[in-house]
Amino acid sequence: MRDRTLRRLVLLAALMSLGHHVDHAVRGNHVGWPLTAEVTPFTYSLGVYPLILLGFVLSRSGRVGPGYWALLSGAGALFVAAIHAGPGAVEPPADIVDPHEPRILGWLALAWLVGFGAVLVASCLYETRAWWRARRERGS
Repeated sequence: MRDRTLRRLVLLAALMSLGHHVDHAVRGNHVGWPLTAEVTPFTYSLGVYPLILLGFVLSRSGRVGPGYWALLSGAGALFVAAIHAGPGAVEPPADIVDPHEPRILGWLALAWLVGFGAVLVASCLYETRAWWRARRERGS
């Protein structure tokens, strides 16, 4: 990956994802396999880490570019929004804030999640722009 900004956005999103997964484990709710026997959205969300590693390997060999990252971060943003926001939220904000003691930790965990979502959206926008620019340069 030659684009330093793109690489940094991907790494920041991965770090924020990891932090959110650690928060799940700390508060002990809405977890799934491998921490419990149940398969949950938590379990499926762990699939992002192999996709990130695969993306780095394929980027290094020139097989994927910003389009891969745009799709991955865009799908991640949609997944996070679907799970945490809206009327069908599986894990609404109260489920993040309430288990924490002191409560300020819950609010910090929620702020982390909102920041994570913002990073995913910003990454997707940046990567989409880079993708379009690369396609335009190849076409001319």
